[in-house]
Amino acid sequence: MKTKSKSAAAKALPLNQILAGDCIDEMNALPAGSVDLIFADPPYNLQLKGDLHRPDNSKVDAVDNDWDQFSSFDAYDHFTRDWLAAARRLLKPNGAIWVIGSYHNVFRMGAQLQNQGFWILNDVVWRKSNPMPNFRGKRFTNAHETLIWASKSEGAKYTFNYEALKQLNDGVQMRSDWVLPICTGHERLKDDTGEKAHPTQKPEALLHRVLLGTTNPGDVVLDPFFGTGTTGAVAKMLGRDFIGIEREEAYRKVAEKRLKAVRKFDRQSLAVTQSKRAEPRVPFGQLVERGMLRPGEMLVSPAGKFAKVRADGTLIADEITGSIHQVGAALEHAPSCNGWTYWHFTRDGQRVPIDMLRQQIRAEMRAN
Repeated sequence: MKTKSKSAAAKALPLNQILAGDCIDEMNALPAGSVDLIFADPPYNLQLKGDLHRPDNSKVDAVDNDWDQFSSFDAYDHFTRDWLAAARRLLKPNGAIWVIGSYHNVFRMGAQLQNQGFWILNDVVWRKSNPMPNFRGKRFTNAHETLIWASKSEGAKYTFNYEALKQLNDGVQMRSDWVLPICTGHERLKDDTGEKAHPTQKPEALLHRVLLGTTNPGDVVLDPFFGTGTTGAVAKMLGRDFIGIEREEAYRKVAEKRLKAVRKFDRQSLAVTQSKRAEPRVPFGQLVERGMLRPGEMLVSPAGKFAKVRADGTLIADEITGSIHQVGAALEHAPSCNGWTYWHFTRDGQRVPIDMLRQQIRAEMRAN
């Protein structure tokens, strides 16, 4: 029995399209195990009571849409349970999900994630650098939202581009508190009347960080609450495929117009810094096979200790034989040794670490 190739399976998906309809129905109609990442910004169930006004008595354009109205917490929990179950069915075994919410709903989502077998990896606090003030003055200003990042199951090999996020953060390890502005100015989309197209439009910076850090080019990203298409816009720019689901026609129209104007970054620009562990493995013996080092050639350590290269890619030094790592460790009386940086060869009177030859092979592999 033949299995479908990755490209054939991908063709069965409505890639880079916005599906019109209920998110649960639409997700259940897609093939199981077909999505790499889900980013979900569901209704928050804000439970607003009456209109909200500023000190000058002007009305605040708050979230009072029908899609954010639920009759009870039980009704909201039932909705959350159903869409998360549909989402989990869609994820590949090593897929992951991000959900975002406020204090109104994020704790209820977190419980449902764990109940259904997701494994929470991090909660991330998005601290808004320009939050909306608390006009009534009876509570703290709501200056943050919470994101939960979870793998499909405990032990799953999820994607995490640690080095890329570190470089994005000026060479410092990325923390779980992100200071980013809310959507304002030129990024805030407007409808035909000049009003905000969506009350809770997320900034592209937020999705850039999520997708850069937890997906790779060519991955399939699904957003079941697509809204005006921030997830799709960023996915398209970063060379990821997206699937959007949105039941509100007005939001779909805005998103479709937005996506038509988005251009994918070129291949070179999409490449990100990888961890050394993620780079392709190059056996030392390959250097010998290719004639970059010859059997009988002498390698030298920083302390001036010598070892001879053998035809099978091992070394011999003072009757000690083994790999570049084993011989280095034995000579230094150490539990371990990184032979790639320990051993050097000589060219034109200069000592050069053998790792330079490994990097040359890796560059050739990446070019192909």
